[in-house]
Amino acid sequence: MSVLMRAPRESGSWFWDLDDVTEPGLEPALATAARISAVLSSHGLLTPQGLEWSWFEVGRGGLGIDSGLSLLGRSLGDPGLAEDIRGCRPVGRPRAEMTGFTVVGPGTWYDAAGAARKESRLVELLVSPDSIGPFAMLSVHHDVWATCDFRGTPHPGVHARNAPRLAAALRELNTLLGVEAEPGEPTYFGRATAHGLKDAELLDGRGPDLTDLM
Repeated sequence: MSVLMRAPRESGSWFWDLDDVTEPGLEPALATAARISAVLSSHGLLTPQGLEWSWFEVGRGGLGIDSGLSLLGRSLGDPGLAEDIRGCRPVGRPRAEMTGFTVVGPGTWYDAAGAARKESRLVELLVSPDSIGPFAMLSVHHDVWATCDFRGTPHPGVHARNAPRLAAALRELNTLLGVEAEPGEPTYFGRATAHGLKDAELLDGRGPDLTDLM
């Protein structure tokens, strides 16, 4: 397997409630994103290259306006990053506030032969600066973490080379943040467990074919 299919919904997600861990606000959220990204990077899962977010107004909701900022040549710990993000506020919308931001970039996965391959958005990290309750969420949209690919074909070599890396990162993040991740709601494409994805249910040696919604 050398070309990955990406599911339109996550195949697994993990949520950390950071209400008692960090203060709300953009600067603390960026600091949290930097700490989480360092763990993900150490496991080869995410090299931060940019931030993406949307804008909303209290009482009105989403404005349908999205923004992004490149991280090339700078880090999430750059002291000027928060001010640059605020500078992206839409002209004519002085009351606009940003939603949680997604840290995007490539990660490394390993194919059945053990070859390392780069994939954009192998994992996605969402961090919220919301004053109601800061949180972080990690999500995956590919099948390399599962016991079967999206066509239902078992791929034990791929699973063995990738799933343990995700599990190790999740355990390390629980320790780093001081709170256990809550697995997200199951989707058509997978069900998250504490440290990975639930094994596929096999019928005649195959898992379900999920490609009809891809």
